[in-house]
Amino acid sequence: MADNKKEMERAELHRTIWAIADEMRGSVDGWDFKSYILGMLFYRYISENITNYINKGEWESGNKDFNYADLDDVTAEDARREMVGVKGFFILPSQLFCNVCKVCDADPDLNMTLEKIFAAIENSAKGSESEDDFKGLFADLDVNSNKLGTTVVKRNEKLVKLLRGVQSMKLGDYQNNTIDAFGDAYEYLMGMYASNAGKSGGEFYTPQEVSELLTKIATVGKTEVNKVYDPACGSGSLLLKAAKILGKDNVRQGFFGQEINLTTYNLCRINMFLHDIDYDKFDIACEDTLLSPQHWDDEPFEMIVSNPPYSIHWKGDDDITLINDPRYAPAGVLAPKSKADLAFIMHSLAWLATNGTAAIVCFPGVMYRGGAEKKIRQYLIDNNYVDCIIQLPDNLFFGTSIATCIMVLKKSKKDNATLFIDASKECVKITNNNKLTPENIEHIVQMFADRKDVQYQCKLVGNDVIAEGDYNLSVSSYVEQEDTRELVDIAELNAKIEEIVAHENELRMQIDEIIKEL
Repeated sequence: MADNKKEMERAELHRTIWAIADEMRGSVDGWDFKSYILGMLFYRYISENITNYINKGEWESGNKDFNYADLDDVTAEDARREMVGVKGFFILPSQLFCNVCKVCDADPDLNMTLEKIFAAIENSAKGSESEDDFKGLFADLDVNSNKLGTTVVKRNEKLVKLLRGVQSMKLGDYQNNTIDAFGDAYEYLMGMYASNAGKSGGEFYTPQEVSELLTKIATVGKTEVNKVYDPACGSGSLLLKAAKILGKDNVRQGFFGQEINLTTYNLCRINMFLHDIDYDKFDIACEDTLLSPQHWDDEPFEMIVSNPPYSIHWKGDDDITLINDPRYAPAGVLAPKSKADLAFIMHSLAWLATNGTAAIVCFPGVMYRGGAEKKIRQYLIDNNYVDCIIQLPDNLFFGTSIATCIMVLKKSKKDNATLFIDASKECVKITNNNKLTPENIEHIVQMFADRKDVQYQCKLVGNDVIAEGDYNLSVSSYVEQEDTRELVDIAELNAKIEEIVAHENELRMQIDEIIKEL
């Protein structure tokens, strides 16, 4: 019954989001506009988050009629220092989402009002531990953009619609799984715009089912980890899957990631807050992971999950210093300039704890191409770092139909072998895309955990055999494909052909007799 209620609430939430997107369509491209909806959703979330926190404290001390939203700003200032310490930010009552909504229709300077509020929220964290986590969070919610309208009046009309739309989202009471509703709204928006935006969306969004598979593989045999890390974290969906599957308290030191795109980096930080990850439990950096890695001094990560960009260009051997980089040096060669895929693999391996697991989505070409990529594979196999290669179905990701793979890395293995799993048929077709079902995910994870040969599905191959095979890591080279063609009995077929030929000869003789008589 509870599940039914939850699904009904979720469906209603999705309908509301779709209605807002529909209302705003035309003025701003969908993929750009998600930043506006997500930014406003974030504004509502932090407003409710701080209000509920302060209210709860007052109610517990006996002040049952207290409501922070009704307090005057001067009195509220007394709470600023404490709130910045606890929450990482502060919002005055007049700046709260609910109070701005009350007067937004009558405010001719709504765009300026919102701009000042967003600046005040970011500035409230200045000089505190949370400064880096709040800096620039509202950068993509540009209330003065021509994308919203060519005049202030038109822009404010759109902003009122946006405020009203986000206000109408039924996100429940804070104590009643509000965070799930906020997080679900975020995930629905990301999925909706990613599927509509093709590649521009796919770059930043890993479908939920793929996230789940990667996370479950990386957590086999673990109930808790020190930290989870994604070197190309996008909007943070993979990091948050770890929180969902392990429980956020079982990721002891928090969630770490690096993202090169500024807009996506901002979305990732917003996503952390929307999923109730406090500012002191995440560390997301905006830099080029391959050239300027952050988290150098941190203790290695017990869990790494990632879906890095496929076959992007990077400096490679144009930068002679990179071959001395301790992440790349052990392989003795750099990933090709036009294909950085294995540079991400080497980076992840360097950041991986001795008892850790890394599960990384890979472009299939890295498994069999020659040259520098073959030398890197040789380094990985000869040092027994590759635990498993999983061939996924095609058409799983937005914007690409390519059948990708997962490479699982470990530094402490019990055998000197690599498991190959053919999961190319583990999916159901939905419109033009394939989708992993919960049953598909469980089956793949079970094969991974069992580490045994199953005909046509998986094979454990000694690394010496892989070396003899020129370090080819394609699953099809080791797992035999089941022949589903219909079996034909050749003897029976030949007998039928003889019968047909004999009958044909008989007919020909009969025709010849008829012709003679004519």
